[in-house]
Amino acid sequence: MPNDLQGIYAVKLPVRDLVESRDWYERVFGFTVELEFPDADGVVRGITGHLVGVPGTWLGLRESPTHAAGVAGFNLVNFAVADRPALEEWATRLDELGIRHSRVIEASIGWIVVLDDPNGIELHLYTQTRHGIDQSARPGYGRPVPAPPEPWAEGAPT
Repeated sequence: MPNDLQGIYAVKLPVRDLVESRDWYERVFGFTVELEFPDADGVVRGITGHLVGVPGTWLGLRESPTHAAGVAGFNLVNFAVADRPALEEWATRLDELGIRHSRVIEASIGWIVVLDDPNGIELHLYTQTRHGIDQSARPGYGRPVPAPPEPWAEGAPT
């Protein structure tokens, strides 16, 4: 298998209303639209660009009400923030924008704030700094997966 993946190139989210979603992502995340995609009828139903702080990954929004309804309530994307103080700054910013969000939560590895975009897609702001709390006994939280035995180790499957 080739070993040269270099990151996530793009994430495309289905939206009910392209104009409303574009405005929201611009206000909340500093989304800058760089390309638009008109359908055969000339109507623009897709856009793509970048978020402030995420220069290497494209974010696309595609107007598709049926697909947007299908993923409403589901967490499709986690955005990385440095640490808990940065996450608390985000919570303050969301308050200033009037965006409903969770309190700061101790998640599986770091801290998160949960919010919904206008389509009901659940978004997480997740710290890259780990909190060091063992959440493995809590239902719904992650737990470490044991590494498979080395092929030469005693008891390894043959």
